[in-house]
Amino acid sequence: QVQLVESGGDLVQPGGSLRLSCAASGSIVARNTMGWYRQAPGKQRELVASITSGGSTNYADSVKGRFTISRDNAKSTVYLQMNSLKPEDTAVYYCNAVASRTLVLYSWGQGTQVTVSS
Repeated sequence: QVQLVESGGDLVQPGGSLRLSCAASGSIVARNTMGWYRQAPGKQRELVASITSGGSTNYADSVKGRFTISRDNAKSTVYLQMNSLKPEDTAVYYCNAVASRTLVLYSWGQGTQVTVSS
């Protein structure tokens, strides 16, 4: 029923780190390009990191050098390691399979809240 389940969000101080996890059904992670998205209040949902089935990664300029996306096909799980967190990283973070620049393959899950505040 639920194909994508995000976890790991928390309240963290600026400069801190978090590791987000996205557990997916079946072979979703192995078969597709996977992406982490985030949405802050009043803003569009944005793609912050992606990883192709071949392991190629891409990052939004705002998170380059701070975030790392990875996957474990055997566990059907995608991770987002977030370091040097800033208040502007505050958002709900979602995982999905990337079909194109503007399309995803699955319904959005609940997401996980990341709040960066002192």
